[in-house]
Amino acid sequence: MKRIIPPKLKRGDTIMVIAPSRSLGIISEDIQEVARTRFDDLGLKVLFSNNVKERDIFDSSSIQSRVNDLHQAFADSNIKAVFSIIGGFNSNQLLKYIDWRIIENNPKIFCGYSDVTILLNAIFQKIGLVTYYGPHYSSFGQKLHFEYMLDYFKKCLMIAESFEVKSSEYWSDDSWYKDQANRNLIKNEGWQILNPGQADGTSVGGNLCTLNLLQGTEFFPDLNNGILFLEEDDLVGGNAAVEFDRNLQSLIQHPQFEQIRGIVIGRFQKLSKMTIEKMKVIIKSKEELKNLPVIAGVDFGHSDPRITFPIGGRVKIFAKGEEAKLEILEH
Repeated sequence: MKRIIPPKLKRGDTIMVIAPSRSLGIISEDIQEVARTRFDDLGLKVLFSNNVKERDIFDSSSIQSRVNDLHQAFADSNIKAVFSIIGGFNSNQLLKYIDWRIIENNPKIFCGYSDVTILLNAIFQKIGLVTYYGPHYSSFGQKLHFEYMLDYFKKCLMIAESFEVKSSEYWSDDSWYKDQANRNLIKNEGWQILNPGQADGTSVGGNLCTLNLLQGTEFFPDLNNGILFLEEDDLVGGNAAVEFDRNLQSLIQHPQFEQIRGIVIGRFQKLSKMTIEKMKVIIKSKEELKNLPVIAGVDFGHSDPRITFPIGGRVKIFAKGEEAKLEILEH
């Protein structure tokens, strides 16, 4: 399929923040102030779409308000990138109401993660526009330990050259949005090789249970020559291993799965109680995965920090011995 890579951001550009899932109303003023300062430091002007503050009993807003904001952000030629406020649970409500011609005629960066998996993959599938699995606007509200996330944000969205992803030195899974001053850092033991091999292909995926909501629809991404990026949150707590297993199995049963070239698994949260031993059992139990390179514990998902990577870009993975590499080639 065709691939449209949007122009990179540069100092002086204007971005727009929208709320395709939950509202700006749940983000504290303190976090918003830190985020404003970070974007100012990048030389980026931030505007908000018309309805971002609307907030219903689900901390979201009407379908029409959210669709209108998406259209507003893409239709405005002065806007060079679109960012989600935060994730949530309901961006799949928007899909049948989107005017895809507006996005196709105004290609630009669109970035977010978690529930925004829906829109990132649907946009790439419908019109070939490369989108980006990376920080929300609210993610920029972290006062401390943001350097790694910012570095890969700039490498992916402000620089055109290919780059290699390196493991972070530390990670965290604390409620930083409640207490910015006291962070609990965990030494990063690096990535794990669950299956050896190497592959390059088109990066698709995101939050696994959210991605699976697209199965059987016209919005599910083409898996041909795909490198699957998969991560899961801690919504089901200690049942994360069995939930990940059955959601992965659902993907494996997709008619196109045999065209997948490799899998990159993001870091699990502490509450999930996922271990490397559990992951190995899951991966090794699936005959369909035996010839695919699989690496895990990569810096993306619902803990911090996280990289930015393209949905629809070209990536390369290498896993041999104890060495695991990830390169973002086209983004």
